[in-house]
Amino acid sequence: MAKQPKAGAAKRRLARGIGNVRAVRFYRTVLGHTLLRLGSDPRWRTYLAVSPDSALDENCWPGASRIVRLQQGHGDLGARMQRLFDAMPPGPVVVVGSDIPAMSRAHIADAFGKLGRADAVFGPARDGGYWLVGLKQSPRRLTPFENVPWSTPDALSATCANLKGRKIALAATLTDVDTAEDWSRQRGVAGRLCLRAHGPA
Repeated sequence: MAKQPKAGAAKRRLARGIGNVRAVRFYRTVLGHTLLRLGSDPRWRTYLAVSPDSALDENCWPGASRIVRLQQGHGDLGARMQRLFDAMPPGPVVVVGSDIPAMSRAHIADAFGKLGRADAVFGPARDGGYWLVGLKQSPRRLTPFENVPWSTPDALSATCANLKGRKIALAATLTDVDTAEDWSRQRGVAGRLCLRAHGPA
């Protein structure tokens, strides 16, 4: 899932701390590397779910020329994620964010592996949310996103509560970058990504 990589559309909280130019540059770089890493792996098919819907066909998505794009649609995060899961054919599906510098193909492969033994898998984030959610989708579709307090420390626990009676697995704990404090903690990883993408200063 990705937001249009331009000032005012993505990373607004981060921009308040480090400025619009640096925030958008960071986001474009991480998004581009995420699509490059995940989109080239033959073990799964990668889709890019974009927001806003009007940006679907714009030439603003780094590294996405060979990746099928979908509209996220309207509603809160839960409604948009549920719409994506419902649009996929039966079988395991994993949804991730686009602002996690440390995310690797190994993390995604591990999540799909866990779905072989569980109904759902989550990649916890340190703020109480999650950077990854995967659902088995078979024999029946799951709907775990209703009444979840998004952007709070209770997002993961509330989503898991909606899956009562289902087997849940946990993937690695990673950190997205929403604030200047997150940026500071992730500076090493994000800095290396920016250096590889843009060359030395």
